[in-house]
Amino acid sequence: MSDAYFEFGTAADRWDRAQMFFEAKEYLAAARILEGLVEESPELVSPRLLLARTYYHSARLGRAETELRAVLERDPVEHYARLMLGRTLERQGRSAEAAGHLRMAAAFAGDFDD
Repeated sequence: MSDAYFEFGTAADRWDRAQMFFEAKEYLAAARILEGLVEESPELVSPRLLLARTYYHSARLGRAETELRAVLERDPVEHYARLMLGRTLERQGRSAEAAGHLRMAAAFAGDFDD
């Protein structure tokens, strides 16, 4: 597909298209669209979080980690980003670093283990 396809339409059109690709498990196509959306509006959390999810599911864990940390800079109590960061770190073999993020995600979700 040409780059024009990924850049075509309004931001809302591209957001819908990115979600469609994500749901179809076409993570690389979704990422191409989302990268443009994040570049245009870096302050928005939702496109950045979905971009992190596309990276995670396509095993681009370093990129997923970068996006998740950016989400958490903007919204430190975004529990799903915290959970995903913990899972991403685990997949990279960084369990000790992941543990704190996973505990925080559980606490934000109201899951308090003794």
